[in-house]
Amino acid sequence: MGVSHFDTVLVANRGEIAVRVIRTLRAMGIRSVAVFSDADAGARHVTEADAAVRIGPAPARQSYLSIEALLDAIERTGAQAVHPGYGFLSENAQFAEALAAAGVVFIGPPVPAIRTMGDKISAKAAVSAFGVPVVPGISRPGLTDDDLIAGAPDVGFPVLVKPSAGGGGKGMRVVHDAGELPAALASARREAASAFGDDTLFLERFVLNPRHIEVQVVADTHGNVVHFGERECSLQRRHQKVIEEAPSPLLDQQTRARIGAAACDTARSVDYTGAGTVEFIVSADRPDEFFFMEMNTRLQVEHPVTEMVTGYDLVELQLRIAAGEKLTVSQDDIVLRGHAVEARVYAEDPARGFLPTGGDVLALREPHGPGLRVDSGLARGTVVGSDYDPMLAKVIAHAADRPAALRALDAALADTAVLGLTTNVEFLRFLLADADVAAGRLDTGLLDRRTPDFAPAPAGDDVLIAAAAYRWLQSWPTAPRSPWELPSSWRIAGRAATAIRLRAGERIDHVWLTGSPQHATATVEDGQSHALSASLEGERLAVTLDGLRTEYLVAASDGQIWLAGAGRVAVVEEVREAPVRPDDAHAGDAELTSPMPGAVVAVGIDDGGTVTSGDVVVTVEAMKMEHALAAPVDGVAELLVAVGDQVKVGQVLARITASKEPNHD
Repeated sequence: MGVSHFDTVLVANRGEIAVRVIRTLRAMGIRSVAVFSDADAGARHVTEADAAVRIGPAPARQSYLSIEALLDAIERTGAQAVHPGYGFLSENAQFAEALAAAGVVFIGPPVPAIRTMGDKISAKAAVSAFGVPVVPGISRPGLTDDDLIAGAPDVGFPVLVKPSAGGGGKGMRVVHDAGELPAALASARREAASAFGDDTLFLERFVLNPRHIEVQVVADTHGNVVHFGERECSLQRRHQKVIEEAPSPLLDQQTRARIGAAACDTARSVDYTGAGTVEFIVSADRPDEFFFMEMNTRLQVEHPVTEMVTGYDLVELQLRIAAGEKLTVSQDDIVLRGHAVEARVYAEDPARGFLPTGGDVLALREPHGPGLRVDSGLARGTVVGSDYDPMLAKVIAHAADRPAALRALDAALADTAVLGLTTNVEFLRFLLADADVAAGRLDTGLLDRRTPDFAPAPAGDDVLIAAAAYRWLQSWPTAPRSPWELPSSWRIAGRAATAIRLRAGERIDHVWLTGSPQHATATVEDGQSHALSASLEGERLAVTLDGLRTEYLVAASDGQIWLAGAGRVAVVEEVREAPVRPDDAHAGDAELTSPMPGAVVAVGIDDGGTVTSGDVVVTVEAMKMEHALAAPVDGVAELLVAVGDQVKVGQVLARITASKEPNHD
């Protein structure tokens, strides 16, 4: 059956990957079907598809992970094939089997390949039989803690404890000596059992100064296997990739050919078909020595960098192979041209321990231009909640060489703005400016080592004045009928200044504005005065300060003003002047606010109950991460939420009225 017989393909995913797959389907003239949960009813992938089907409520297990709901959507739309994207059910053998039973093509590998590569122990055994080098270790089914402790000295410390099932770094432990091993095994088994329902563990030698390098392979049903070069994925946080590039700056041509051949042998070891990624670990100290880690039996998040350096559309190849077509490209045809780098944009706050964030996308700016690509699921009005992975988009830059690609990516990120929620864009630019990153001296621990050095740039006077000018312009009539309608603070004895109090980060200052927006004077607290001219058209704010003009993308909500300009995004909050406190109030009163959008999963006290400093009052969960909020003072608690409530970042959850005397019973 040729691709032309795929009239309709259902995309069993959401967000940027669904949008990206739909783009190729449209280019190939194939009808696309999107699926969506209640949380995604207005999402971009829904509006861009030719048809869309609701599959359930917001929780993924009741929607995107529901095989029954997806099979119903397939039947209702007449889809002949399903593209699973990545995440969710993309590597689920049961889903692939269910599709086969329904007579629907799964755009992915055969079920046996998914099962073998989904278990790290069986995967290592399969590739070893084909001569693919694996990290020295102990990896057979049913290993007990005693077996692992006895075998560890032969593997050689430090060792890496790994769960056989799952990924994402869950259950992994680095152990430096024999004394640490028993406790590490116990905690790894608990975490693996909780995350994957399987506590099987194995050991590998921990490679010093490790680099994560993966190879893109594609195999058809006619026995042809080719690779499309490698990707460097060493910049990762807690085993989650953040910046990826192709090709790797570490490998020479000879090693590139060897690692590519090993990846193709890996695919052959399980009779693989479709697109897949073989992951290797390479020591920065021994770049000619590489070891198999695992195979991802799906498309990867970072596949765009491969597409940009090779010129091939990997989703199109997936579709053609799934339809039974033969690869028309040979290994000699695949040439890497230039260099590409990708940065993942997440809804998270690097300054607060990378806590997930969320909110409504009030305004959006995504870069464009030669050599740039943005894979995004965002649109103005998108609601970013806590039900799914916090990755929002990917920004990719391609240039003739690596330094040019890094510069292009940094410039593209400077032109990226998601107003309404905090993202990691400023942190990404901080990484790109690192001397080791620029030199290609990478390893998988580099990002975590640099994280403590990151601090968001403080807001300058220019940002506060721009925010004040925005509020001033909003109150300025567009067609005044008389001078008395203008809020210029004109008086017979002279002009009075308009005062606006603003907070940006830790900074709280007044901004005084005098005159009119076209000809004004602006002063921040006790600083010098500045000549100001400002105009507002929709979401575009133009500010000329002492002769220097800056264009801002601007939006406001809930007392916050979001500004994107001069290469950064800032959020400025209006601060109301504090009222005079009644005599019986206590200076130590406190509010507990949610550090992230999510759900209240526990309440530790009753409304009106007495608390002691340190008592957990409310616990919020988002992205499978819990954050407990404790009372900072002794006192009486007023609860404003209940278990099950959905809360926004910054929302007040409880108030503590401080006790006059410490409450230590």
